[in-house]
Amino acid sequence: MVCVVGEVVADRYELEELVGTGGMSSVFKARDSLLERPVALKILHEHYVTDADYVERFRREARAVAQLAHPNIVTVIDRGEQGGRQFIVFEYVDGENLKQVVTRAGALPVREAVDLALQIARALGYAHDRGIVHRDVKPQNVILNEDGRAKVTDFGIARSLDVDGVTQTGTVLGTSDYIAPEQAQGQPVDEKTDVYSLGVVLYELLAGELPFRGEGFVAVAMQHVNEPPPNVLDRRGDVPPRLALAIERAMAKRPGDRQASMDELVADLEASMRDLDEYGDESERTLVVPAAARRGRRPRRRRPPIFLMLLALGVLAAAAAVFLFIDGTYNKDGKGAASPPANVRLTAVDAYDPEGGDGEHNDEAPLATDGNPATSWRTEDYRDFTKSGVGIVVAANQAVALDKLTVTTETPGFPATIRASDSPGAGFEDVSGEQTTTPTTTFDLDTKDKAYRYYLVWLQLPGGGVAQINEVKAG
Repeated sequence: MVCVVGEVVADRYELEELVGTGGMSSVFKARDSLLERPVALKILHEHYVTDADYVERFRREARAVAQLAHPNIVTVIDRGEQGGRQFIVFEYVDGENLKQVVTRAGALPVREAVDLALQIARALGYAHDRGIVHRDVKPQNVILNEDGRAKVTDFGIARSLDVDGVTQTGTVLGTSDYIAPEQAQGQPVDEKTDVYSLGVVLYELLAGELPFRGEGFVAVAMQHVNEPPPNVLDRRGDVPPRLALAIERAMAKRPGDRQASMDELVADLEASMRDLDEYGDESERTLVVPAAARRGRRPRRRRPPIFLMLLALGVLAAAAAVFLFIDGTYNKDGKGAASPPANVRLTAVDAYDPEGGDGEHNDEAPLATDGNPATSWRTEDYRDFTKSGVGIVVAANQAVALDKLTVTTETPGFPATIRASDSPGAGFEDVSGEQTTTPTTTFDLDTKDKAYRYYLVWLQLPGGGVAQINEVKAG
């Protein structure tokens, strides 16, 4: 049976318009003659009718999504079969999908992008709590209704977390533009697979383009497996550092380096929204020069007057120092590079508690670099401190090999060490010795001339209590 516009399915649903088609099914706008309302009918393609695996996957979608009653998930109304063809009836959402929005409008305002990502993340977290992983999170599967609310749809390759479905390890399902590395390699997936894909979606909403491009499914999928994701700050400088870090964590290659759950990603996005509320959408942020611009352009060769040549020499000397800071690293011995600039900008982006369980006031992290010594980030209040340590991560605006780091605190007396890494969530190594803090403590750093993007103030509380860090500065 080939379904066509004008046909009535199950003596009830009149097909009015073909609104989309995919690998497994087609979606029609239809009219429910019984309840006199518009609905959406997803109908399995005819050539899959005799394939038991595809039929079961289709039925499983109906069963899975029927469990989900959430304002940001398209509701299942009915399911059935006619002439061997399986169909599912959904609420009809009249609006654009997110892919159409980005194609039409380009990069979205930061606040709008975060708000949409929060709606999607809450919907997916709700599904995860009920044992359902979407596995095909992409902007095409998010529809905006007339009120601007995001509605997640197409759980067509969703899979229960606790029941073996018809898709087994070694089978790659999903869209390569948003596919998680483990999914691209046919490995088992879980909630963190959706975290990765949502990170890619949020990157696209902010950058107006995908992080990876290539010819064909495999070329793009292999970039997700092997290539480090671009930093959204290289595309636009008005993104809060905390938000850029959240995206970077969500798109980590190893699932263990991502947010532990969709709820944790929601917390990161909520904290980013608070940053926007506190500092404003147009607040002054670190200027980040796009990667293409950093390489510079070759000027046209012209012979200027001699006084302009002398002036240019002075300008070039100053510009060279700035360029080395923006695009490169510096060596402490000064050979062929600039000395560490006095105005390196550090932004506290996250609390660090690898053993977990306490939270460590992550939302207060920005207070440690806000330039106000009266505000501070603080640890939890420990009666007995049994952890190896906790701390706060600060991000430099570019990878730099810092000589010194200065920490001020209202609660001196706790031992602390400075560590550094190329990743905000793992791989930290000591770059200073341990010191017992005073109100102002300067740590001498031995980075062995290696540039790092992230520095960690790692501390212990051997007697329990609370530690505060009021300011962290380079130098």
